[in-house]
Amino acid sequence: MTEMVYGTVPLRAGEPVLPRWWRTIDKWSLSGVLVLFGIGLLLGLAASVPLAEKNGLDPFYYVTRQAFFGGMAIVAMLVTSMMSPDLVRRLGVLGFLAAFVALLLLPVFGTDFGKGAVRWYSLGFASFQPSEFLKPGFVVMAAWLMAAAQEINGPPGRLYSFVLTLIIVIFLALQPDFGQACLILFAWGVMYFVAGAPITLLTVIGGLVVAGGIFAYDVSEHFARRIDGFLSAEVDPRTQIGYATNAIQEGGFFGVGVGEGTVKWSLPDAHTDFIIAVAAEEYGLILVLLIIAVYASITARSLFRLMRERDPFTRLAGTGLACAFGVQAMINMGVAVRLLPAKGMTLPFVSYGGSSVIASGIAVGMLLAFTRARPQGRIEDYLIKRGR
Repeated sequence: MTEMVYGTVPLRAGEPVLPRWWRTIDKWSLSGVLVLFGIGLLLGLAASVPLAEKNGLDPFYYVTRQAFFGGMAIVAMLVTSMMSPDLVRRLGVLGFLAAFVALLLLPVFGTDFGKGAVRWYSLGFASFQPSEFLKPGFVVMAAWLMAAAQEINGPPGRLYSFVLTLIIVIFLALQPDFGQACLILFAWGVMYFVAGAPITLLTVIGGLVVAGGIFAYDVSEHFARRIDGFLSAEVDPRTQIGYATNAIQEGGFFGVGVGEGTVKWSLPDAHTDFIIAVAAEEYGLILVLLIIAVYASITARSLFRLMRERDPFTRLAGTGLACAFGVQAMINMGVAVRLLPAKGMTLPFVSYGGSSVIASGIAVGMLLAFTRARPQGRIEDYLIKRGR
């Protein structure tokens, strides 16, 4: 009966896993991720050498580590993309629970590495940031709850997801990590909108977010300092924003040349949060526009493919992952050009960082799994038939 209503796409009986995966995967998005990773290694060769010399390490120490962690991320992405949506949901929920417990234990066992925010666990040979792994797991968990609410006699999943979101946002704000808190809240809002939330309710929630920002400004010196610096008419040239702004201006359209940039010697986070400034200075606006185009392409293609999905969970989870991926990139680049307050957020697959790149690999792997072509009728085919 389902096939009579929705139609099907041909299945190739006995087709091996890898050929079926290659036939159904979004190859353009997969290629885009590999391009971003390659650009990250290229920029890392320039941005991380000054830091390695400052710490008395091999000049390419951080590049080697980025290649290692990036390789792990690519493997995680490919393996995850081969999974079914049901398996991704199960693993995503388990991963969310593990990351949430790790987030709760940060005040006891975590460290700030002298940066003023307790966000990491020190493992000796590396560090672990729970919030990076919490994001994809949270999106899957929230999508599962919202999808369950659409079933007959289903639980109040939207309410549960909202309460869960508030708890996570509060714990992230206490670190403090307002950037990740905003990203979590944004991902939930997008999924809630796609799930059919009334615009009035979303407006009320938006008002509550504004009120929460005002409250945070009054009680958090860290938050207030970031906002005051962003709103200030003058930019201190000795701050990270000042160095990044000057580097972008110096780069112009074609850049100053490979290896000729100077901002990497001044910015302590040139290889992480402000790596786009290194790209703009040495390679110019051309490379920056290419990076923006790749992020926009991955996000837009994923959303267009998800429009064809009938399964509510797949559609909601994929939308949350795609939007979080694109918005994280937008926030990172927006901070560098002073369109947004400083948030300490990495550029997915481009910035240096073990937790960041591996978590991004898992998140994009989930997204690729949700956007694969599957034997189902497209939702627009069903709507066209209903309209006849």
